[in-house]
Amino acid sequence: MPPIFDKKIKSMGILDLLGFGNKTNAIQEFAEKGAVIIDVRTTGEFASGHIKGSKNIPLDQISTKINEIKKLNKPVIACCRSGMRSGQATSILQQHGIDCINGGGWESLESKL
Repeated sequence: MPPIFDKKIKSMGILDLLGFGNKTNAIQEFAEKGAVIIDVRTTGEFASGHIKGSKNIPLDQISTKINEIKKLNKPVIACCRSGMRSGQATSILQQHGIDCINGGGWESLESKL
């Protein structure tokens, strides 16, 4: 194993390796780049509470909104209730060349912004 890779692994926790580590810095970097927040919960969930200024595009519609999201010409922070759906949305958006990060649950994301 190359020494640089070995050092990186040692400095990362298991949660970081699994994508569940401290994302506060990455989220703040995305926010500083003018990222748009896309909440992928259902419209009913979104109506019951959300981050001010976020856009609601339910996960089951995300694939049909790729061109619309690309036209925003901004990085994306995806969020949902717990981070699972936003993880799926992040994967879909990244596969289409959109700079996207999983912000996790909307309430914890709101506290990191």
